[in-house]
Amino acid sequence: MKVLIACEESQTVCKAFRAKGHEAYSCDILPCSGLCPEWHIEGDVLPILEQEWDMIIAFPPCTHLACSGARHFAQKIADGRQQQGIDFFMKFVNVKCDKIAIENPVGIMSTKYRKPDQIIQPWQFGHEAQKTTCLWLKGLPKLKTTKIVGHGDFYITPTGKKMPKWLSDPVGKNGKKIAYNSDEIKILRSKTFLGIAKAMAEQWG
Repeated sequence: MKVLIACEESQTVCKAFRAKGHEAYSCDILPCSGLCPEWHIEGDVLPILEQEWDMIIAFPPCTHLACSGARHFAQKIADGRQQQGIDFFMKFVNVKCDKIAIENPVGIMSTKYRKPDQIIQPWQFGHEAQKTTCLWLKGLPKLKTTKIVGHGDFYITPTGKKMPKWLSDPVGKNGKKIAYNSDEIKILRSKTFLGIAKAMAEQWG
């Protein structure tokens, strides 16, 4: 199959499909970090959607859509950023393709569009981590759990909020913590867990 992995710079899902023999391509405005630039389309994904694809798996940015940023919603509604995020998400909903999966965290698209077909966790696919992930599906079955493990460790923030430990600020190459809400940490936290990527390739491919 010819598969487009939209809004993916890590190439985790792209490489999982390539490993199964599919002609998969990642696409993102950022250069790929998956070390396979020959499988990466760097640039705007919207013109790419007009091509013929057997399957599209999309990871549209959640910055203006996720409930975790609800405290900023009023400002984002006022300046139009949230509507831009909604419109971009809906581009994948409305694209002409028989098999589509759209991924996002818990957010406003459950009401602005519809409830997701499935909600998954990394700990259902072999990773001791919690990251509530919604999937909107067209022409694809729900993912089957592959390996259930522990939910991972948690920590308490200074404000008393319980957070998965894997979300704690990682340390960069310089030995210093990567700043919270920096572009770098947003990219790291948005990467797909390998167990989920493999499940997508094995079950959807």
